Amino acid sequence: MTHLLNTSFIPSSPSLRRHSILSSPSLCTPGKPQIQVKIREIFMPALSSTMTEGKIVSWVKTEGDRLSKGESVVVVESDKADMDVETFYDGYLAAIMVDEGGVAAVGSAIALLAETEDEIAEAKSKASSSSSTSSSAATSDSSPPPLEAAVADLAHSPPAAVVKVTVTASSVHPASGEGKRIVASPYAKKLAKDLKVDLSGVLGSGPMGRIVAKDVEAAAAAGSAAVSTTPVAAPKPSGASPGIELGSVVPFTTMQGAVSRNMVESLAVPTFRVGYTITTDALDALYKKIKSKGVTMTALLAKATALALVKHPVVNSSCRDGKSFMYNSSINIAVAVAMDGGLITPVLQDADKVDIYSLSRKWKELVDKARAKQLQPQEYSTGTFTLSNLGMFGVDHFDAILPPGTGAIMAVGASQPSNCC
Repeated sequence: MTHLLNTSFIPSSPSLRRHSILSSPSLCTPGKPQIQVKIREIFMPALSSTMTEGKIVSWVKTEGDRLSKGESVVVVESDKADMDVETFYDGYLAAIMVDEGGVAAVGSAIALLAETEDEIAEAKSKASSSSSTSSSAATSDSSPPPLEAAVADLAHSPPAAVVKVTVTASSVHPASGEGKRIVASPYAKKLAKDLKVDLSGVLGSGPMGRIVAKDVEAAAAAGSAAVSTTPVAAPKPSGASPGIELGSVVPFTTMQGAVSRNMVESLAVPTFRVGYTITTDALDALYKKIKSKGVTMTALLAKATALALVKHPVVNSSCRDGKSFMYNSSINIAVAVAMDGGLITPVLQDADKVDIYSLSRKWKELVDKARAKQLQPQEYSTGTFTLSNLGMFGVDHFDAILPPGTGAIMAVGASQPSNCC
């Protein structure tokens, strides 16, 4: 949980007393303390070191609700995850200044907290005046000249007749698209050959429709080489993905914006690449042996990488200030995971010390949390070495982009059968 109410009470100095009012002039006698209205601003918290703005996903509480210290108030979408944010003080949620779906810069006010019910009205008044001032400033800064505004209105006015266009998704599965090669993991292909399963009729459940081992096993268990039913004729796709309006401009999501900034920052780092081919017979044999116990290939690769880094600590180091090396005391393997509209790198901490079975269970937990956007900062920002695996998509090789703040990243491609002795 992140504490977002981290300001002190408003000071009593007249020059700094923004939210303080006296209860009654007659009570202001020498020797008696002044009674102040205590209204605090609720700020947009910084949920990660790279976060510059946040989006309000939902308000857990509504205006007028009583809040207790440590209670969740709002869910904020950062550049990495959705997080519940809790209050650091008791009081009442007096005024919400940024509605659900709104975006606010880190450190800007998103709501006001009143200490008592009597102060809610005053807080609402201050929120309204603040909102009016901001709106007026934004309007004056962005208003085009009258003639340009009229032309813009004319250009954006709706036509007399509006044609509704509906994009129909094709029934052809992306893993075995018409005229395209089948996308399946290397192990799924090998398993399909052993079980005599025709992959062209198997519906993949992996990322982007990739066929994975469990899909092949399900097809074999069903006693059919093709588990999909006869496809219903569907309109031929126009080439555009369903839901995309051609010619439109869609702004980045919070996560996409963060990925973009990180990648641009990474390009400023001098890097070099080294690649070579390894024989995976022993790895494949081990995976086949322990797969039934819940071990994933990702966990195996992470474990193997961590054990190699124990022998080569220089590769696990980083250079953050351009003047010195940091030799990390822990080996934390960050693994790239594709999400809807973005990318994140959950971290397997102390991967060299954790046994392979626990590591696999932890990895499944991290992936589930990542896709639910519930990762905590320490679960995605503490990596010392990054692993990116595109082998499950049939990719032979690729250049991985170095995440900022780390020293190395390893790109893993697909294994291929070899006739070499």
